[in-house]
Amino acid sequence: MKKAITFNTLVIADEMKYEGVTVLKYRIEYPEFLSTNYKTGIKVVNRYYHDKALALQNIFRTKLYQMAVDQYRDDVKNGFPVRVFEGLQTFEVTYNQGCIISLYLDNYQYTGGAHGLTTRTSQTWNLRTRKMIKLSELYKCSGSYTRYIKNRIIEEIKKDPDPYFENYEELVEQTFNVNNFYATSQGLVVYFQQYDIAPYASGIREFLLPYNKCIIDPIKKCTK
Repeated sequence: MKKAITFNTLVIADEMKYEGVTVLKYRIEYPEFLSTNYKTGIKVVNRYYHDKALALQNIFRTKLYQMAVDQYRDDVKNGFPVRVFEGLQTFEVTYNQGCIISLYLDNYQYTGGAHGLTTRTSQTWNLRTRKMIKLSELYKCSGSYTRYIKNRIIEEIKKDPDPYFENYEELVEQTFNVNNFYATSQGLVVYFQQYDIAPYASGIREFLLPYNKCIIDPIKKCTK
């Protein structure tokens, strides 16, 4: 019997100062998976998230830090309170069965405005093939998988349209992204970024597509 895949949470964090004053704080959390199975696949996945974390750290330490310094100078010049910029990445493993791992990462940045902004990315991995699984690979019916999914989403919004922009149907068509999904034990979750189809206060909107004859559980990819 194969043992379950476990993971550690690794952290890169720092506070960056300008003229002795903290202008930026960042914290990057990312996974390190552990297993005696699928060793090559685990190595590929861990390298992916390690490299992704270092790339984000570089953005924080260069682009975001320079923005924070510019804002600090403006605040001091105009006698405003200094606003500390923030960068934070967290992650959530949503599916961990057989040879499949699925997770999402939320990247929050505060750049001195009324509130910060969170951007979500996600990946679903087949550790046996050492590759990410595409949304199209988890659709089994005839016809367009994107049309099927968009129709399900629009039907769901119609049940309670209040949290969404009035032209949500048009916005679903415009902003739907085939990469914005992750797997759970109940089904696939398709999500939209903040402001895509709803106001900021509505957050990242998620839609569950239960496994059925059209939407297949990724665990079935482990037997092929």
